[in-house]
Amino acid sequence: MSAAPTGSQPPEFRGTTHRNLEELHTWTRQTQEAPLEPDLPIIDPHHHFWDDERGRYLAEELLAEFAGHNIVATVYAQFLAMYREDGPPSLRPVGEVEFVNGIAAVSASGRYGKIRLCEGIVGHADLLLGHDVQPVLEALVAAGNGRLRGIRHGATFDSGSAGYGRTSARPHLLLDENFRRGIARLAPLGLSFDAWLFYPQLPDLIDVLRAFPETQVILVHAGGILGIPPHTQRDEVFSVWRSHIRQLARFSNLSVKVGGLGMLYSGWDFHVCDVPPSSMELASAWRPYIETCIEEFGAARCMFESNFPVDKQTTGYGVLWNAFKRITQNASGAEKAALYHDTAARVYRLPR
Repeated sequence: MSAAPTGSQPPEFRGTTHRNLEELHTWTRQTQEAPLEPDLPIIDPHHHFWDDERGRYLAEELLAEFAGHNIVATVYAQFLAMYREDGPPSLRPVGEVEFVNGIAAVSASGRYGKIRLCEGIVGHADLLLGHDVQPVLEALVAAGNGRLRGIRHGATFDSGSAGYGRTSARPHLLLDENFRRGIARLAPLGLSFDAWLFYPQLPDLIDVLRAFPETQVILVHAGGILGIPPHTQRDEVFSVWRSHIRQLARFSNLSVKVGGLGMLYSGWDFHVCDVPPSSMELASAWRPYIETCIEEFGAARCMFESNFPVDKQTTGYGVLWNAFKRITQNASGAEKAALYHDTAARVYRLPR
């Protein structure tokens, strides 16, 4: 394992950011690898863009990350970027979809080659508006120009360290009656629901799936694994998480994005090492979680995600995909096609 700075201890958790993007660019370049299976087509179904106090991470920055991997298309996931500065607060997230649709249009022109960036878009609407979210959803659909595929309204809550430094949702948000009324508005518009919550909250998602069997739901970041206080007994966390995953897999309208394990919430502490981890180190740490998702859901309902640039706090983009490929090296061709491309294309209804 990459060595941590001599005599240092991992810092107390302070949100999802340890280094800024400029520092990360220098740090991640220390570990570079030739791409494994470089011809394997990949749709990256979860990444972000922004250009604000967090730094600049737009199309050019993402394209520069690929390191020889065959990324053919992407799906953009909401991340509080380019919200409208004025107008009704409920409609301000429409600005993010307008912004991303512009990048998608440039990519569709062939400006960046054959890749289709943001071929699908997941936006944000405040589902706590209940029935009143309808005009917001319609505005988002219009702004997406045929590319809006779903809505993400984060439900993450933790009374421990994972609640630090973020807008934490109220406990049991998914059970709120107004939130449920908002979810009910998605399927009639052909929209899916991206569910982002931490692993102790997964029983609430089970309740949602029972209530909305016709709504396509995608569990992001492998179900929100935590490894920071008080969730530091990794074997215990894994056991609870796996039990929830097994129950969730029974619902045919649920798929899972396998990734997000590079977020600092997971508690691996790779981010404080002098040199970023290799793909072999990442594969060793992440294998039990990834293999459990694939075993329980099947490859046809799993899709690997980068969650970049958030997961860049732990690793470079190319190394991350190599880690996934190491874990699936014995999978069949059909399974690899599903995990890296076909599931994302089907679930997000991409014109592949």
